[in-house]
Amino acid sequence: MSVRRPTTAETATGIGVAALVAVSAVTRIGPSGPEGTLGPAGAVLIVLLAALITARRIFPFGVLVAVNAVVAAWFVLDFPGRLITVAALIACYTVAAERGWRLGAAAWAVTAAVSTVVVHGTLGVAWFDDRAVNALSLELAAVALGSAVHYHRAYAKGAREEALRLRLRETEQRLEIARELHDVVGHTMVTISVQAGVATHVLERNPDQGAAALRTIKTISDEGLAEVQALLGMLRVDGTAADRGGLARLETLLDVTRATGVQVELVVRGERRSLPPRVDLAAFRTVQEALTNARRHARPTSIRVCLLYGDDVLEIGVRNDGAGESAPSPTGGNGITGLRSRAEALGGTLHASRTGETFEVTVTLPTRAEDH
Repeated sequence: MSVRRPTTAETATGIGVAALVAVSAVTRIGPSGPEGTLGPAGAVLIVLLAALITARRIFPFGVLVAVNAVVAAWFVLDFPGRLITVAALIACYTVAAERGWRLGAAAWAVTAAVSTVVVHGTLGVAWFDDRAVNALSLELAAVALGSAVHYHRAYAKGAREEALRLRLRETEQRLEIARELHDVVGHTMVTISVQAGVATHVLERNPDQGAAALRTIKTISDEGLAEVQALLGMLRVDGTAADRGGLARLETLLDVTRATGVQVELVVRGERRSLPPRVDLAAFRTVQEALTNARRHARPTSIRVCLLYGDDVLEIGVRNDGAGESAPSPTGGNGITGLRSRAEALGGTLHASRTGETFEVTVTLPTRAEDH
């Protein structure tokens, strides 16, 4: 696993803290502390301190331990100035900000123990005098501030992730609506086109047949408009396209196709039962799209729709005897692509094939697809 490199800001902070400690030691400005002289060993500790502060976000607790060791060495070796303890406060804050309050509390315990022992042992003062108490309070405040920052970041990250999930959900819903509109409008317009053609040719010679075609146009137009209105309503309310039922409307769908003069046979095998809403709708749309494709491309005289209810799957087969030259290929056409996408989204499969003048679409849908 690669280790990230310190940022420019982290490097600048490390150099800044080291420079502050160095200036304080040379000028003796700042809180009183050890009164010795800054020598080469002190310079080495300052450089080491700069490196540790720079890497504090990469190895928070390890840096804290090392910084406490540097602070203890500074006091034991009697280097001047006490501002080096700022590095310990920064390390405490960083542990809590990066890892949370539990590790922050451990960081405070380590730092508090080191500072108490160092102040008592090197400055010759009583245990827990005002300097020791002040150090403990500042260290505790650093941990508390770091913990607050940590949980604020976690809350903000959670809010961003939730917003992203909502956007993805909205996008998926809109894609589903687009697919439904394609199916509804495609089916409706093809049926209207066929029936309008029938009416045009027979209206004068056979008024009854022309009137029947016009009634079919009226029926399918009303149904299509109602479905489009329902889909558009989903843009304003929370819901899914699966809320409008499925195979319960299959006979109505087949009757519309029969009204165009095509013989439609429905075969049901196995025990017919209720299905999960999304599977039910997918099954209905599969038959609808297959019928639409057949009327649009193949000009069949008969269509056979087969539903096979298995234990855990529903198999749908739609076969037509159309011989049109523009009959859809097994891999082409937006309708077949849309059906395949719908089936795969539910964990199912689609197979389309042509044998002679017969074209068949077979879709297998898991009836427990909502677990996917």
